[in-house]
Amino acid sequence: MGEQYVNLTVNPCNMCMPMGVVSAFYGIKGAMTILHGSQGCSTYIRRHMATHYNEPIDIASSSLTEQGTVYGGEKNLMKGLENLIKLYNPEVIAVATTCLAETIGEDVSRLSKIFHEKHPDEKVKLIPVPSPGYGGSQYEGYLKALRCIVENTEMGEEKNNKINVVTGYISPADVRELKEILDSFDIDYILLPDISENLDSPRAEKYNRLSVAGTDIKDISKMGGARATIEISSFVKDDYSAGKYLEDKFDIKNYRCNVPRGLRDTDEFLKLLSEITDKPVPERYKAQRGRYIDAMIDSHKYNAEARVVIYGEPDFVYSTARLCIENGAMPVLLATGTSCKEMKILIEDELNEVAERLFIDEYKILDNTDFKDIEKYALDLGANLMIGSSDGRRIEEKQGIPLIRASFPIHDRIGGQRILSIGYEGSLNLIDEVTNKILEVKEGKYRKSIYTQFYKEEGKKVEVISNVVTEPKSIDEKTKTHPCFSCGSAHKYARIHLPIAPKCNISCNYCLRKYDCPNESRPGVTTEILSAQQAFEKYKFVKEKMPNLTVVGIAGPGDSLANFEETKKTLKLIKEFDKDVTFCLSTNGLMLPFYANDLVELGVSHVTITMNAVDPKIGAKVYKFVDYFGTKYIGEEGASILLNNQLQGLRFLTSKGIVCKINIVMLKGINDEHIEEVVKTVKEYGATITNIMQLIPVKGSVFQDMPLVSNKELMDLRKTCGEHIEQMYHCKQCRADAIGTLENDESIKFRNFSSKNGVNEEESALRFAVASKSGMLVDKHFGHVTEFYIYDYKEGIVSLVERRSVEKYCQGSEECDERDDKISKILRSIDDCSGVLTLRIGDAPANRLKDKGIKVFVTYERIEKAIKVAAEEIIKNKEDNKLVYIKEEEII
Repeated sequence: MGEQYVNLTVNPCNMCMPMGVVSAFYGIKGAMTILHGSQGCSTYIRRHMATHYNEPIDIASSSLTEQGTVYGGEKNLMKGLENLIKLYNPEVIAVATTCLAETIGEDVSRLSKIFHEKHPDEKVKLIPVPSPGYGGSQYEGYLKALRCIVENTEMGEEKNNKINVVTGYISPADVRELKEILDSFDIDYILLPDISENLDSPRAEKYNRLSVAGTDIKDISKMGGARATIEISSFVKDDYSAGKYLEDKFDIKNYRCNVPRGLRDTDEFLKLLSEITDKPVPERYKAQRGRYIDAMIDSHKYNAEARVVIYGEPDFVYSTARLCIENGAMPVLLATGTSCKEMKILIEDELNEVAERLFIDEYKILDNTDFKDIEKYALDLGANLMIGSSDGRRIEEKQGIPLIRASFPIHDRIGGQRILSIGYEGSLNLIDEVTNKILEVKEGKYRKSIYTQFYKEEGKKVEVISNVVTEPKSIDEKTKTHPCFSCGSAHKYARIHLPIAPKCNISCNYCLRKYDCPNESRPGVTTEILSAQQAFEKYKFVKEKMPNLTVVGIAGPGDSLANFEETKKTLKLIKEFDKDVTFCLSTNGLMLPFYANDLVELGVSHVTITMNAVDPKIGAKVYKFVDYFGTKYIGEEGASILLNNQLQGLRFLTSKGIVCKINIVMLKGINDEHIEEVVKTVKEYGATITNIMQLIPVKGSVFQDMPLVSNKELMDLRKTCGEHIEQMYHCKQCRADAIGTLENDESIKFRNFSSKNGVNEEESALRFAVASKSGMLVDKHFGHVTEFYIYDYKEGIVSLVERRSVEKYCQGSEECDERDDKISKILRSIDDCSGVLTLRIGDAPANRLKDKGIKVFVTYERIEKAIKVAAEEIIKNKEDNKLVYIKEEEII
């Protein structure tokens, strides 16, 4: 059913005005509130306040019923006031309305006068506060209550040199911090209201039913003679403003400021106090400020990952958003349940600035909203953190977006009354929470996400089931026509190996790759390397000549996943042309955890993984090194990384219905006694068949002189392992460019296809110099380079040429006098390059490079992807030599 709702609130992001009234009067000494309305209103408010503040909350009610609703509630209110005075004997009573009383037209100002007329001896102070639930939120109720307090208190106009401080909706801990700040300036102040003790009181032997702390009504009466008012609220409207009333009525200057949360607003608040008192900021706050700035420096690199939803009262949302912005976190959604159009005007420029810096396209500022909309936009905008009340916990539970509980109400945690978030110390608390929550999510979910993505639940038998692209029946049919996976098909059906993958990320001691080898027949050799387009053209050509061609394989001469972009492009091109083709590829498995899902989506149905050991000690003897994201690992460390990724990838592929074959090279004296263990292990992980192969002693390889196992030893081991899993007996250990049936390799007929048929994408290679620390990312400043990674780009293929050492042209102020000479040296070292890729570069070297016709690309991305974007830019705009910033979306 479509949701075509109009003016419908689902799970509101606010509470009613009477809630704010009760909260405000809990900051007045000896005060009680009576709600003129039904009994449920007071119960609702008591429940919220008691669970948040963990204090007993007393609220009286006039208990309007149907009779009072029809005939008027005066009698109920009079009786309620009499009982309240008799039981509690308060000094001040707030007479607040509710929806019901306002709807039937009850005038509490008039009713308060009537009560005094009927009870002339009662000294209690009645303060009427019109506060219908539909008139606003608790935010407006709170401010309205403060306005009504100063309006209904008889003010003495005698000048007293005091300073009025009217607080916004902050916690008891915040109020205590505020009082400490005021005391440190030695200010004689009147605080309205003071909830610091009444809503977070120490344990007492005897329960006091009235508020024994708070601002005395006698002190409030002196506010009319103060020399200044500081009103801590960004969005209070004039007709709700206590400070504005005092300014208009008694000519007391009103200074309105933001809640002092974050560096900028705390600085401004202390500066205001210093100006009003003509006193310097105390040293203790300079030290606190320094600690806060230090924390900002510590956490900024993590906060840039934060995409924050902030919701609640306008003052809280605005001040918390400013704190996040100054700490590098991006508020993608600001939401308040009340009307506050001014917020967008005040903060939009700040949000635009940080959004542009973090390449964020969209954010939202909502008012009069509810949690249904907050949830929707939180998901749409990619939020990874929420800050607000515990009312957001349902989104946290449902969508997994972590919540920092920092505002009223908090029901599912204790200590809401002790949350300190103003001043430097409070701001430090809050930004630490933000940073730690980001780190908690990042670190805490990493292993689980990897497990979820790449592992199948333990204990379940892995069967060939459907995957995203291929139905199980078609996989069975493709297996029957795959010459490597079905012995009966070896002489009937042909395969083509497309040599598009020259690079490899591990070095096996038995392997030696050759790219121009016409005479050898073994894995790792080919007569040419093809681009994706050339491979596609060759497939079409061979398919026309060879009708029994059923399988396209990517088998090197390097590793198919170490060249994944070309592999992906090739498979896509062929799939569009031939929907029924069987895709098969071979890999060492190092990158399987990262590309296994892509293989499923591309329609790959058969994968061969070469696994020579499941014990890192044995693996360390087989592999010279493992190149994992630009870092070379040797020995057991490298073998462990490889093994872990092989098993993760195997489990994921088999869980998705991919048929997996495991190739094992039998190495005498190294793994020959270990292979049965390998077979047992891969069977547990879902492999369908294993292929135990004889070593080919390649001249030039580490194992060129290794003695071979006998054919009998090989066959005996296959027979033993056949008791565990099906064995392949008909492997021919094919070339990377093999074509035809296993019995009849016809690849010689189709060699040098690209040159014969004129398939050529680029005439010459483009060369790039890359500034990189890791060898994986473009992550180094041009001026800090000691060596460049030199890459060539040709026909869609990115290949590493060399690491070229140069002298850094900027090594500190002592040596910068000779900078020009050093720039010349560095320019000469990359004179043969078409472009330079760097993290940052100064104007001077950028201009020198431009003069030499070398295009500069500024980015932070993976080297291969960035080079492809840069190459396309050069090819497209040969005459334009301006500096280019490569953004993340261009890399995809």
